[in-house]
Order: sequence, then structure tokens, then C-alpha cells
Amino acid sequence: MNDSADVLLARRPLGPFSVWPIGFGAMRLAGPNVFGPPHDRATAIAVLRDAVGSGVDHIDTAQYYGPDVVNDLIREALHPYPPPLVIVTKVGASRDRRGGIFGADEPEQLRRGIEDNLRSLGVDRLAVVNLRLMRRGGPDAFFDDQLGAMISARDDGLITSIGLSNVSLEQLLHALRFSDIACVQKAFDPTNRDSQPVLDECTRRGIAFVPYAPLGSGAKGPGSVLNA
Repeated sequence: MNDSADVLLARRPLGPFSVWPIGFGAMRLAGPNVFGPPHDRATAIAVLRDAVGSGVDHIDTAQYYGPDVVNDLIREALHPYPPPLVIVTKVGASRDRRGGIFGADEPEQLRRGIEDNLRSLGVDRLAVVNLRLMRRGGPDAFFDDQLGAMISARDDGLITSIGLSNVSLEQLLHALRFSDIACVQKAFDPTNRDSQPVLDECTRRGIAFVPYAPLGSGAKGPGSVLNA
């Protein structure tokens, strides 16, 4: 293996954990539009097992994927979870009966979301939980209340580390005044580099930056890297 490959494959910190730089986003294991069960449950189970068998040790999920589908698949496929597998989930959103997504981000809803993830994944503590921000704007009192709920869950032993999803640079810097942040999720791909300032700050501070939709969500529409 050449030197450049060695650098690419070096393990990276994700809070107190160490993972390979390429993880697995489990969202698309649910049905169409991330709603309902998969067409082929056995294949979804096989995909998860093959991913971990190939060396993937970071899986991204959420209770609202499905909803109540992807976490159940992960538990069926992989529980008890082999070390050093790190399962990262998120709270702050929910789905309606038609598949629409909406905020479930009041402090008490965040706590319930964490407890739902604990039950569905079959663990006593979640490695990392991302706070998914559904409201636009800068840091405010509501954001402080959300952070407080996440910190309380960590202090109560329900989670090990806190992450942030869909966060602005201003919000990230504000959050760091109150807590360590294990990772930040932001949309980022060769055609959309709007999150570069957040990536730069994460790099400077040693915070894991986890880009989602790295291929434009896999779509072949305008702006997708799959058009290249």
C-alpha cells in the first residue's frame, strides 16, 4: 500500500472513538423516500452485515428513518454489536403518517427520542447522538435549551458524546462554549461546498466532520456529481 493510501485509510477520531474514514449511512435501507419497510428485508440485513464484514465501523442512523425501521434492521443484523463498531444516531425530527418530516426538537422530545433509540437499538448507552437542527437562525434561547437536554442525557449516562447535524458555524462555536462536540454533519460534495467554513473549523479543532449526501443524495439531477 502506498503512502497516500495509508494516509487515506488512517483511523480518525470520532469523539472518544476511533473509526475508519468511510462509514455507512443506513438511511436508504428503509422503503422509498425513507418511509416504510424495505422491499427486501433479507437484502437490507445482508447489506449491513457485509458492510461491517468489510471493515465499516461507523454506522449513521436515526429512529425516524422509516420511521421505526432502520434501527430495527441494524439490531436484527448486528446485535450484539461487535467492537469497535460505533453506531451514531440522531434526534430532533419525526415523520407523519404520509412520510412528511417535521421537527420533534423540544427538549422533552429530544429526551424521548434518545430513549426510543436506546430501546430500538437494544443498548444501555448510545455512543454518539446528533442533535438535528430543524429551525433556521443563529444561536438563541431555544438552542440553549436543546443543548441543555443533550448535556443532561449525557450526564445521566444515556449517551457518551454529543454531535450536531445541519449546524451553522455560529451555532457550532456557540455550542462549544457549553460542551465538547464529537462530530458535525453537514451537506458537502464537490458541487456544494457551502459548508467549507464549518469543515475548516472542525479540522482546526479536531472535530469529526461527517458529510452527508456526498454524491448529491445519489440523484442525477442538476448539480449532482453523478452528472460528471
